[in-house]
Amino acid sequence: MATPTFDQLLEAGCHFGHLKRKWNPAMAPYIFMERNGIHIIDLYKTAAKIEEASQALRQIAKSGKKVLFVATKKQAKEAIANKAKEINMPYVIERWPGGMLTNFPTIRKAVKKMTTIDKMLKDGTFDNLSKREKLQITRQRAKLEKNLGSIADLGRLPSALFVVDVMKEHIAVAEAKRLGIPVFAIVDTNSNPDDVDFVIPANDDASKSIEVILEAVCGAMAEGLEERKVEKVDAPEEKEDGEAPAAGKRRRVRRNEERAAAPVEAEVEVKEEVKEAE
Repeated sequence: MATPTFDQLLEAGCHFGHLKRKWNPAMAPYIFMERNGIHIIDLYKTAAKIEEASQALRQIAKSGKKVLFVATKKQAKEAIANKAKEINMPYVIERWPGGMLTNFPTIRKAVKKMTTIDKMLKDGTFDNLSKREKLQITRQRAKLEKNLGSIADLGRLPSALFVVDVMKEHIAVAEAKRLGIPVFAIVDTNSNPDDVDFVIPANDDASKSIEVILEAVCGAMAEGLEERKVEKVDAPEEKEDGEAPAAGKRRRVRRNEERAAAPVEAEVEVKEEVKEAE
């Protein structure tokens, strides 16, 4: 896992905050100075926070859990979509569907509706519909794909959220906090970091700033996924070297049966010896 250096963060413009008059006092610990009316973020703290968030996300990925990436602002859409696809994680880059987390079963029904339409296209049912019905279903499918296509594989609530711009995605953050889902976020000087579990203080308006942070975070998650694959491959070999659980269980059952039968056999032998003596 490669944490970006101070120079890399500086070159990407991660240090630029908002105008002083727009700042949120809760961000004071992460602000280095003010220059020409603009707050400058302390990049040493940014690097430390990136490393902390990357370690936590790496463990989540290693355990096989899902992280939902959320960024609906223009500067972050493409970067989020590309990086999330690389590590096979769900993402939202269009409008956040209200109640997506707090009313997750309803969202799953909408995703299933998309699957039902796909089945109609495959089995020929779609061809038997009228021209008007075909047009309606096609439009509905396109709308569902645009809004929910990226979360089609999300069968349960995500284990964490990664958000770009907590002010713009405040509904997503609020839903996550209500359900106790940890939130990782790139937080600028005009935002409130109190609702975020893992704060990454940085410029959330520049595409280069977002990309360099995503590179580090998603790289750590990719390492976690690789470690998970290696552990799965090594697990059967360890069982071969040692004793397989099923075989061990069968042996224990046989031993217990033999121990239980031993007193009975001894008693039979004693009785037979007594009869012979008589």
